[in-house]
Amino acid sequence: MTYTGDVRPGGPADVRELDEVVLRKLAVGPMANNAYLLTCRRSGAQLLVDAADEPARLAELLHDVSAASRLDLVVTTHQHADHHRALASVVALTGAPVAAGDADADAITAATGVAVQCRLRHGDTLTVGHLVLEVVALRGHTPGSVALAYREPEHVHAEGAVPGRVHLLTGDSLFPGGVGATGGDAARFTALLGDVVDRVFDRFGDDTWVYPGHGADTTLGAERPHLDEWRARGW
Repeated sequence: MTYTGDVRPGGPADVRELDEVVLRKLAVGPMANNAYLLTCRRSGAQLLVDAADEPARLAELLHDVSAASRLDLVVTTHQHADHHRALASVVALTGAPVAAGDADADAITAATGVAVQCRLRHGDTLTVGHLVLEVVALRGHTPGSVALAYREPEHVHAEGAVPGRVHLLTGDSLFPGGVGATGGDAARFTALLGDVVDRVFDRFGDDTWVYPGHGADTTLGAERPHLDEWRARGW
């Protein structure tokens, strides 16, 4: 079936199969958080982005993909509680190490009791099996918010694959229709919009697929015409 990114709490995961990776998107919890499981097709290595809520459903997703519930890394995109409510349970089940933005790591550890072993900084890379993802720091929603960028290979064969296309998991820093909430703080909004423009829109093409922390997916091409509008309205 064609991937749409449309998921609902209590519903099934949506699955996107590309040449190197299978991406599964699942909505969990009362705030309809998106959790993403990326599986390396060559090695079976797995990355979970945001163990947000409903640990039993996340465990079921892992087991459905791997009988041993293999998990090689959990990345928490930022420190807000709705993005790590299941973190302690997932780590207890799998023993997976945890990564998060450097400026949010201490808050995540304090809230969950789970040590952040890998403190991420802008420009870092994560390797999961044969998958390589770039860390893009997007400051403003929280000080240590991070996005992850995966780029498809130049030679692709999977249905719907696009050579060199970027897949960007943005947490709560970029959504359809705008950047993440900054609490009405003009300085935080300016910082976040500046990072989103400089580190995302100025670097990646219009076909870049955006996977946000809540709700529907989008592309940079769909959002790019509205950047001046976002700047003018201040949110």
